[in-house]
Amino acid sequence: LGSDWHLSLQAYNIHVNGVLHCRVRYSQLLGLHEQLRKEYGANVVPAFPPKKIFTLTPAEVEQRREQLEKYMQAVRQDPTLGGSETFNSFLRKAQQETQQIPTEEVVLEVLLSNGQKVKVTILTSDQTEDVLEAVASKLDLPDDLVGYFSLFLVRETKDGAFSFVRKLQEFELPYVSVTSLHNPEFRIILRKSYWDSSYDDDVMEHRVGLNLLYAQTVSDIEHGWILVNKEQHRQLKSLQEKVSKKEFIRLAQTLKYYGYLKFDPCVTDFPEKGCHVVVSAGNNELNFQVRLPSEQIKEGSFKVTRMRCWRVTSSVPMSNGPSGSSPGKSEVKLELAFEYLMSKDRLQWGTITSPQAIMLSICLQSMVDELMVKKSGGSIRKMFRRRVNGALRRSASPQALKSPPLLDSPDASREPVAKLSSKLTSVSLRGISHSSSANDVGANEFHGNYAFEGIGDEDL
Repeated sequence: LGSDWHLSLQAYNIHVNGVLHCRVRYSQLLGLHEQLRKEYGANVVPAFPPKKIFTLTPAEVEQRREQLEKYMQAVRQDPTLGGSETFNSFLRKAQQETQQIPTEEVVLEVLLSNGQKVKVTILTSDQTEDVLEAVASKLDLPDDLVGYFSLFLVRETKDGAFSFVRKLQEFELPYVSVTSLHNPEFRIILRKSYWDSSYDDDVMEHRVGLNLLYAQTVSDIEHGWILVNKEQHRQLKSLQEKVSKKEFIRLAQTLKYYGYLKFDPCVTDFPEKGCHVVVSAGNNELNFQVRLPSEQIKEGSFKVTRMRCWRVTSSVPMSNGPSGSSPGKSEVKLELAFEYLMSKDRLQWGTITSPQAIMLSICLQSMVDELMVKKSGGSIRKMFRRRVNGALRRSASPQALKSPPLLDSPDASREPVAKLSSKLTSVSLRGISHSSSANDVGANEFHGNYAFEGIGDEDL
């Protein structure tokens, strides 16, 4: 009886985006499975590891853990099941129970790009969309512009810049996500969440939308995310002094890396193993600025439409015996690998090793989603429809957006990039099918790219 009792309490840790999201028991997952079958039919829902009458052996326990992991991944990656309220509310409820946070009213601080804090009164059990709407309401951002913005979990760096951890998802409770990290460096920030700068026009039609976009653009220029030469800098500053926000944004739109999200320096295997790289995501591509072992800087771009699929893998590196530095302190290593159409008949794998691999994957997915919505003639407004029954606590007094300070003069120490070759077709990328992190990767762990399927010869 003892071991059976222990088994019935066997809990599984579910990690979402590299962080412990919740702990669940087999019976809870079985309940979720039965609910999904009831709603969507047995032919849509993947097979679930069967119940066993007798106590499981340690090998069977591990086998069941692997089967449950595959099951959860398969559900999450199925567009119908993974986007369903049943699945997402299961994860939210489990997150709240695991972190033992009771449902109560709290004040959550959300940052804007200019460092301004917006305090919203929400419930600990409010999901991402509820919190986003509460922030929009506090700022007086109109309903039809809410969908152009998202909440991001960021880590504040020493110099006051932000390192992006991930976009907050529909299966989590923002208050619980940020407080359960027990680290004041983690914050929630509001930023625009679309890639195509033609959507800026919609946002700029409204005073608050314009102010948010303006504050974000000023911040991106100050942090060196958008490249500016001296003359452009002078023009921008003069537009700032005149408070010509629209003209300021129009000029910024013509600059290099406008609308890109810049990632922390990391490592890639392009064009050879162990190269240091700064990756930026924007304009339907991943842009690489690679520092070669010869200290030359090379730049190139991978178009999202030419990525057949990608995946994120995590592995714990083996320590190098007794001489290995800091034994026992192994960091989990995250890798984003993608299969790229180098030329008409040549697909090759490329890999980025970065703690921000999850965020990179989220960026790729949202670029593809946006491309598909545009292709089908849909609009971004329809893409993010408000839930009809969302009872929002409207704030009585909207908060005004402060004007960002004038731009400082450009940083002369930022080195220009020598554009040796923007075409990466001549570069060979190592096939990762032989590497340890790629072993036993099931087909369902890939993000297939529907935008890739529409690629024709004229796109090459």
